[in-house]
Amino acid sequence: MSDSVLIVGAGPTGLALAVHLVLHGVRVRIIDAASEPATTSRALGLQSRGVEVLERIGALGDLPKRSRSLLTLYYNEGPKTKLRLQVGRAVASLPKPTFLVSQAEVEGALRDRLSQLGATIEWGTRLAAADQDEADVTATLDVRSGTQRERFHWLVGCDGAHSAVRHLAGIDFPGTQLIDRLLMIDVRADWPYDPDGSVTWMDTGRMLSVTALPGGAWRVFSEPDPEVPGGLSEAQIAELVLGEFTRRSGLDAAAAGEVLWATEFRIHRRLAEKYRNGRIMIAGDAAHIQSPSGGQGQNTGLGDAENLGWKLGLVAAGRAGQQLLDSYDAERRPLAAKMLAATTGAVGIMLPDRRWKRFVRDFLVMPAMRIPAVQRRLWLVASQLTVTYRHGPLARSSSLFRRRPMQGDRMPDLECRLADGAQSTLHRALAGRWAVVAADLVVADRHRRVLAAQVGDDQVVALSSPNMRADLVVVRPDGHIGWRGGPESESLSPWLQQILRPA
Repeated sequence: MSDSVLIVGAGPTGLALAVHLVLHGVRVRIIDAASEPATTSRALGLQSRGVEVLERIGALGDLPKRSRSLLTLYYNEGPKTKLRLQVGRAVASLPKPTFLVSQAEVEGALRDRLSQLGATIEWGTRLAAADQDEADVTATLDVRSGTQRERFHWLVGCDGAHSAVRHLAGIDFPGTQLIDRLLMIDVRADWPYDPDGSVTWMDTGRMLSVTALPGGAWRVFSEPDPEVPGGLSEAQIAELVLGEFTRRSGLDAAAAGEVLWATEFRIHRRLAEKYRNGRIMIAGDAAHIQSPSGGQGQNTGLGDAENLGWKLGLVAAGRAGQQLLDSYDAERRPLAAKMLAATTGAVGIMLPDRRWKRFVRDFLVMPAMRIPAVQRRLWLVASQLTVTYRHGPLARSSSLFRRRPMQGDRMPDLECRLADGAQSTLHRALAGRWAVVAADLVVADRHRRVLAAQVGDDQVVALSSPNMRADLVVVRPDGHIGWRGGPESESLSPWLQQILRPA
């Protein structure tokens, strides 16, 4: 096993990163300050990109059976629906569906996969301090039996918006508050709404939404009046939320039954000034937080984990210089900035705080959003399948005049054949590895050997696909094209030397 990594935080990002690193033969220790796994969660959406990430590391499990994908979004004023977005129809052409599933269930699937790989999570363990030098990070851990001081080669903070790792690394987290307070409840109720959808009210500048949950319950978000005091009990939160729901929906709160969960939180937009400080890195909510609009937070965190996982795996194994880790920040931080801007804009449009913004929403934005082609485009962007690293540090040769998909783009999930003749799809065959894909398996295997000499023989798979033409592609473990060239091209080895070794 190669160098050790301490991961702080056993949420989706931390768990996915741990799986990636174990698949790359890295010694991992993953800790979480909580005493046990969470059974409740705010995140409900798993976008197409998140589904692919889980599939590529064998962690999708039976989530598709326990999720819903035919979703419809309704935007109301009082009891009247002003806009309906049929997400299920809009994303039907996407290669992977969008799932409505609790973050707690996603975490459970990732824990199962990590357990299959022989790794465990240390619950009730908190990072108290961290100091780094050129060779190591010394971490002070508060464990149930006392205090430990351990040395690790790398430390990654996946410990959420209030990240201790980010604080200890001295990384700033600038941003603004979008919504002062949100009250949320999960409740069993007999409401006449679409059991495969959600309703958002737009009749004031304050948020109110209801989302159908798997299992017959409903999730209600409500933004309270500014004069409502803090420190509310769960019963008080439930009373306020149901009262606001009754007032704006016109339905009787008596139809609500058991309140399963009640909580309060704030929505911020924040982006870390950088994702790496020496041997300490951050990912997921520790690096960026945003509005829940569009379900982007969890999915962006899973993408962070996948991008960092294969890079840190190579560096920890001594097969790449540390400059490869700089590309993690260079590729992922600009993406997070775009996501933050998009989700903030969505809140401003759908819940306008000024008369002119309401006019723009009602007479320009909403008519456009009724067009099926516009809906398809919106959900394609939300799916994160259009994410590209073109012109980034690992794809400098990208050109608008080259064949698509180009270097840095996501590679479509092709039907493929492995060396033993077995049928698979590209993303399933990756399994945390690199892939060389060509029409001819002999050609693919020849280039596989060149790649394997740099990254390890067990980290590369050769695939043939009838969808390939005269050229071949090298697909990174995160599903993006690293290199593309002709069967006789000799440029693969120089490209690998360029990205894997110090300049």
